[in-house]
Amino acid sequence: MAQETTKKRNRFAAPAPLSRENLLKNHMQDKPWPWFYSFLKKYLPIIIPSLFMVAVASALAVINPMISGRIIDEVIYQEQYGLLKNLLFLLVGLTLLRGLIRFSFTMLFEYCSQNTLYAMREAVFRRLMLEDFNFFNNNRTGDLLSRQTGDMDAVRHFIAFVIYQLLENALLFIFSLTMIIFYNWKLALALLVVLPFTAYTTFRQSKEVKPAFRRNRDAFSSLNTFAQENISGNRVIKAFAKEDFEESKFDKENAKFRDSQLASAKVWCKFIPRFEILSNIMTVVVLIVGGFSVIDGNMSPGDLVAVTGYLWMLNNPLRMVGWLVNDLLRFITSLEKIHATYTAEPDIKTPEAPVEMKQFKGKVEFKHVYYNSHDEDILTDITFTALPGQTIGIIGATGSGKSSLVNLICRFYDANHGGVFVDDVDVKNMNINVLRSNIGMAMQDVFLFSDTIEGNISYGDPNCSFEDVERVAKIANADGFIREMPDGYDTNNGERGVGLSGGQKQRISLARALLKNPSILILDDTTSAIDMETEAQIQNELEAVSGDRTIFIIAHRISSIINADQILVIDGGKIIEQGTHEELLKMDGRYAKVFYNQYGEFEKIGGSQYGKK
Repeated sequence: MAQETTKKRNRFAAPAPLSRENLLKNHMQDKPWPWFYSFLKKYLPIIIPSLFMVAVASALAVINPMISGRIIDEVIYQEQYGLLKNLLFLLVGLTLLRGLIRFSFTMLFEYCSQNTLYAMREAVFRRLMLEDFNFFNNNRTGDLLSRQTGDMDAVRHFIAFVIYQLLENALLFIFSLTMIIFYNWKLALALLVVLPFTAYTTFRQSKEVKPAFRRNRDAFSSLNTFAQENISGNRVIKAFAKEDFEESKFDKENAKFRDSQLASAKVWCKFIPRFEILSNIMTVVVLIVGGFSVIDGNMSPGDLVAVTGYLWMLNNPLRMVGWLVNDLLRFITSLEKIHATYTAEPDIKTPEAPVEMKQFKGKVEFKHVYYNSHDEDILTDITFTALPGQTIGIIGATGSGKSSLVNLICRFYDANHGGVFVDDVDVKNMNINVLRSNIGMAMQDVFLFSDTIEGNISYGDPNCSFEDVERVAKIANADGFIREMPDGYDTNNGERGVGLSGGQKQRISLARALLKNPSILILDDTTSAIDMETEAQIQNELEAVSGDRTIFIIAHRISSIINADQILVIDGGKIIEQGTHEELLKMDGRYAKVFYNQYGEFEKIGGSQYGKK
């Protein structure tokens, strides 16, 4: 079973670690278009021949009206029926050839679009993985999802359809106008009168469509965010019976998106009819001017039929221009949003020449550390030293800065003043991946992936053996309840661990942190949902395997940190007390007050087990 599960898990193992430096420098053009071209240029050997095929197909379209004209003049009027078979064969053959060419370049453009989209989506996702906490704090999940879905689809549509449509319609317009000039230059001049009106209409449409599309994308992102939050938070909604309240809020978001869609639809509804009118005016011009030319003998009936065929080729680009402008501006808007997301610079970066360190000893030192966020002081003048093998307990009221303190060790944020040192090296001078790979962290907000329990525990080392997974699960006191599940370690825990209790999730999170065999272990309120008997068992197991590992334990219960080598009492972002359990009790300060509130007066009369190592 162990080999089987390990083999199955390894199929989903993470790829080799990414080079942060290479990814941060890759495709870092300042403008959206050069950045987009950096992905597209790989497929130019396919796109350029495909564009040539578009030109050939457009040129072939010129021949059909000529053949139709010859059928009218030579077969019908001059009764040369022997030509009919050859002309029809040529007409059908050219139509089939043009259809085959169109099918070929359409598939080639689709191939290029899908592969370009694949590379771009992967690059954006990898860049998102490099962003820091501040980035995700300041960007809504729905917005980021929209960049990877709706906005990416607009890019795909541009490559797969808009590029060749722009060229094809431009060539059809030029070829058809040239042929009309060839047949009757006066008629061509009459048709050209319409062009300035078409150009002006196109210009006006582009001015109004782009802002409309931007409002559209913003409304879609907002709706996406709202839906995602409600689906993820469905248990809270049901617990408070707030379904009706959330439905009313969703209706407002939905209505906002609908209204933005209708507003953008009104823009093209206002302009598309104008393009239709202009194209129909050209039809009227051909019928009137062309009809009189036939009557005057300046054109044959066959020539008029040919010109009518070219008129379709002239009208179709005019009808399409409104739609193509819409698609083009939708693409530009989406590309700008994707590019803005991609080029957002993280505040936390690996230095250009990081200090080379692989295995840490585990010494952690804070030297007069100050940290503030959004003009609010979070930590003030934090100074302490944790030696390798020591356990540091951190206790304090909610919001006092406990989690922020350990987040600075992992460099999720940077101190504004002072320094955080690991093995006497400032963490700002370290490679971030190396730093974090030596730290195991069981976070306060436990996140489990939609995977098996084994897959979640082995997340930090997907290539580990099943025996390692089992070993750390036993240390975290999770092996028992895991084996009682229907599929044991192969049980899928559902999205975010929805099928597990709070205590079970915390124990899996602890096992996941231990599997990395880190030099520094951070437990952020990891046993808050676990009963005290289980917590004591976990502490005994941790003590047995701690070795030279430095452990930070954030807790609200004194029992979680009572045996720590050093306890930090945090209040208002400051260390107000510091020492061992016995030393802090003798101070008779904040720590002692919390202890007696939790365990009564037993310690004073010697009746408590706590306080004795």
